Amino acid sequence: MYDIRFTVNGQPEHATVPATMTLLDLLRDRLALTGTKEGCGIGECGACTVLLDGKPITSCLMLAVEADGHDIETIEGEAVGGGLSVLQQAFIDTGAIQCGFCTPGMIMSARGLLNRTPDPSDENIVEAIAGNLCRCTGYEAIIAAVRLAADRLAGAKQGRGQS
Repeated sequence: MYDIRFTVNGQPEHATVPATMTLLDLLRDRLALTGTKEGCGIGECGACTVLLDGKPITSCLMLAVEADGHDIETIEGEAVGGGLSVLQQAFIDTGAIQCGFCTPGMIMSARGLLNRTPDPSDENIVEAIAGNLCRCTGYEAIIAAVRLAADRLAGAKQGRGQS
């Protein structure tokens, strides 16, 4: 067993975990952060995407002990002040949410992109979400959602729109 300390959605955490526990299992089973989904368990679908120090990773492939000392953001941390974030609202407004299973991972991949590239091209968006599989939307609405969120965030920075 290993004692680890890390931050999840801005909150300091401590856990004692076995060497074989994944970050996904730690988040879901120990911390009750069930927004992060397990789709494949082998890093192929992206449903378990979270941000580690601001970068998207598949939490089913990372061991929990590797989170020691790191900052993790999950879909639960995306909401602001009890309301939806600009990115979450954009997914709703564009119809990018169908069954919703891929949505948390897709939003976290998009958040990672917007954190590093505030005005992404469509090519940037496609590249950022390439590791996230969606069987329902055909991706066009998802690309539109990320573009809309980027536009809204740019407007908010200029004092013209939502924050």
